[in-house]
Amino acid sequence: MTAPMRVGLIGYGAWGRHHARAIASAPSARLAVIAARGEAAEAARRAWPEARMVGDWTEAVTAPEIEAVFVAVPNHLHAEVAQAALAAGKHVLLEKPMALSLAECDRLIAAARASGRVLTIGHEMRLSTQWGRIGALIDEGAIGRPRVVQITLFRFPYRSGSGGWRYDRARVGSWLLEEAVHHADLALWWLRGSGEPVSLRANAVGDPGMPHALDATLRFADGAAATIVNTVAGFEHHLAVSLIGDGGSIRALWSAAMDRAETASASLHLFRGRAAPGERAEALDFAPSGEVHELATQAERAIQGFRAGRAIVTPEEGRAAVAACLLAERSAREGREIAWREAAA
Repeated sequence: MTAPMRVGLIGYGAWGRHHARAIASAPSARLAVIAARGEAAEAARRAWPEARMVGDWTEAVTAPEIEAVFVAVPNHLHAEVAQAALAAGKHVLLEKPMALSLAECDRLIAAARASGRVLTIGHEMRLSTQWGRIGALIDEGAIGRPRVVQITLFRFPYRSGSGGWRYDRARVGSWLLEEAVHHADLALWWLRGSGEPVSLRANAVGDPGMPHALDATLRFADGAAATIVNTVAGFEHHLAVSLIGDGGSIRALWSAAMDRAETASASLHLFRGRAAPGERAEALDFAPSGEVHELATQAERAIQGFRAGRAIVTPEEGRAAVAACLLAERSAREGREIAWREAAA
């Protein structure tokens, strides 16, 4: 029997604590090292006495006893920590966003190739029994070729994060990179049969980098389109998704008081073909959906991927989601539709 892979966790904030539980619950992993400081370190020490605690993340990524690193620190540190871990010969699961710029993304891609290690990006929604199921339905041809994707988020304002980092542009990058990056990844994944987008147009309410609300539409050469609407000045946490294909349609809803709720009001409906007035869709069953469930699945799948030499979400895919968010902010700021090829400009 293969021994569990020894994992180091970098960061033990609110999300890092969920990562710790996910790693500990993964049959193929063992939580061996945690990098944290201050009260977070004390909390980690109490919760995980069998793990070695270090105060400096550089000590964790170079620790000889670990084989893989999970990075769960504020956004501005993602690229630096992941690059150091790859250079130290560790596999890496890097929380989204992959980085705050495309130049940083490109350096990480090069670092992963040079190291021969696996870099996978934490877009765990792909593994959801609900959102991931949509990907499987597309693959099996349940709705034919998808033509339209609509993703709408309505939620309460963001938590501040340790030291208020989510409200600091230098550290968060943007609120699009904080959450809309997940929805950009899903849209690009579901519409991967249409190739990469050709253009993007966005509108924002408030600062385009930290907007109270934003809508962005990605257009593809074959006529497909994806619209992402994010409202972060509302209440509770509600996500609605709809897809229309040339052979059917899908509608999914997830609602709870909190984004990290273990239980939610959730649904997934499929209609094969074209519905006549009054026809009802098929209600599909699925196991509990939500971030905390997806994180546990991701931990086990990441370790399996490390051993097999493959990423759950490749760094190239992570880069594309970052590109969409950066282009959306630029489009909203400049008030124009922008060609996808300008993403790196």
